[in-house]
Amino acid sequence: MAEIIQKDGTWAFDGDALRLTPGRDKNVSLLRRELGELVVPLGALAGVSLEQGKKSGRLRLRLRDGADPLLHATGGRLTEPHDPYQLVVESDRYGVAEYFVDEVRSALVLDQVPAGPVDAYLLPGPSVPLSVSAGDGTAGFDGERIRLEWNWKTEDAKAAAGTRTLALADITGVEWHPAAGLENGHLRFTVRNAPTKAPPKYDPNAVELWGFKKDPLMALVAAAVQARLPHPARAAADPVDARPEPPSASVASSEADHDALLRRLRELGELHRSGVLTDEEFTLAKQAILKRM
Repeated sequence: MAEIIQKDGTWAFDGDALRLTPGRDKNVSLLRRELGELVVPLGALAGVSLEQGKKSGRLRLRLRDGADPLLHATGGRLTEPHDPYQLVVESDRYGVAEYFVDEVRSALVLDQVPAGPVDAYLLPGPSVPLSVSAGDGTAGFDGERIRLEWNWKTEDAKAAAGTRTLALADITGVEWHPAAGLENGHLRFTVRNAPTKAPPKYDPNAVELWGFKKDPLMALVAAAVQARLPHPARAAADPVDARPEPPSASVASSEADHDALLRRLRELGELHRSGVLTDEEFTLAKQAILKRM
């Protein structure tokens, strides 16, 4: 098991999954604290890196496209303080961080985890129910319904309709944009058969955000809803592709699996000869493959 403990948080890797726990330091963002501990399966990972600076550096995880509803809902717009897949590392712990990176990379190689996109969420998203107040309203989600309530700062035209309740079955999309410069951000829901081009300030299906401390928490609502919507890759796929394989395909699949295991054995041998794998690592990996054969 590889583990690194910092003020910013603790990352642990047991060979199958990474456990990311936010730290209690005052500099840890409110979003990360509210999100809590994340368990990232190895299969959701596309890569890991360490960026070193003079006083501190950063461990960064790169997830496969479509694996995490939080990243999908926010569109990669989470800044460094709020990104749960970054960890600030003090310079005197670079050695531990490098070991952590090597352990994760070796597991990715041994398990032959592809770096490409996935067609199903591999992380569950934030737990529900949850409710967040920011900007011109409060957004709540219980797993089936979204409730939007307005405050005294809401534009009169939007507030006049009163509290808004949206059924999850009527939602076709969700997006979260942080405030940037002079431009306000928003949390917006796309409702089936009810398209709107109104700015978030006037859109009854959107909460406008002004760049205050709690704004990033609206990303949790976006991610919780996104996790319960059809995965974009599956929604776009031809239904014919989802049909089960005919019985005869199982034989071909078995033969393909056997060939893949043989290729993996050869790759392990090359990694061992080149010094990437130690004798012990090579022996354990080889035994695991032979058992599967």
